[in-house]
Amino acid sequence: MIIAERKPIDELKAIVAPYERILLVGCGTCVAVCFAGGEQETAILASLLRMATRLDGQEKTFDEVTVQRQCEWEFLDEIGDRVDNYDLILSLACGIGVQAIVEHFPQVRVAPALNTSFLGLPVEQGIWAERCQACGNCILHLTGGICPIARCAKSLLNGPCGGSQNGHCEVDPNVDCAWHLIYERLKAQGQLHLLEEIQPPKDWSTSRDGGPRRIVREDLIKVKK
Repeated sequence: MIIAERKPIDELKAIVAPYERILLVGCGTCVAVCFAGGEQETAILASLLRMATRLDGQEKTFDEVTVQRQCEWEFLDEIGDRVDNYDLILSLACGIGVQAIVEHFPQVRVAPALNTSFLGLPVEQGIWAERCQACGNCILHLTGGICPIARCAKSLLNGPCGGSQNGHCEVDPNVDCAWHLIYERLKAQGQLHLLEEIQPPKDWSTSRDGGPRRIVREDLIKVKK
């Protein structure tokens, strides 16, 4: 899931400062699960901004609405008759949701209320950990289901490095060495032979170095009549 966290209130006050009527739009999917931008968080932020701007002597209108997913047009259509009534749309979604609103309603001004952090896993209540960098070339079948790109501080494809100590990363001793975890997992699975084959340098063109990525499923595209 996509993990995000709310921007500091002072930064949000600066973002909304030039505008009088602001619509906060929450998202009911990933950011709701990580308690950053769901319906409840959207209502709380709207209240905080109302109080904060009133204390500053500013009279602004803050309304809120939450859609199921901001990254799909059909759900954004639900607010299509409202967006033109506001000077600013403050999106409580990941960066994809913000850009989706911009593309769907190009006539409105849109700003992010959240900082998108990473693709992660909820490891326990209130804690999310990065597990994937969406690099476009998955090798989890070779590493025991543990991603060295996301979980190794150096994104090594052939590890560990010489700096790990007692199963922990030299960058942060509180972080498990990804390659130690990979070794232990493969050992438990009887697949240590997978480590004997040296992996070639990663083709980063499938990641950010190749520019904006796009996936096309020809079998899902409707045939135009």
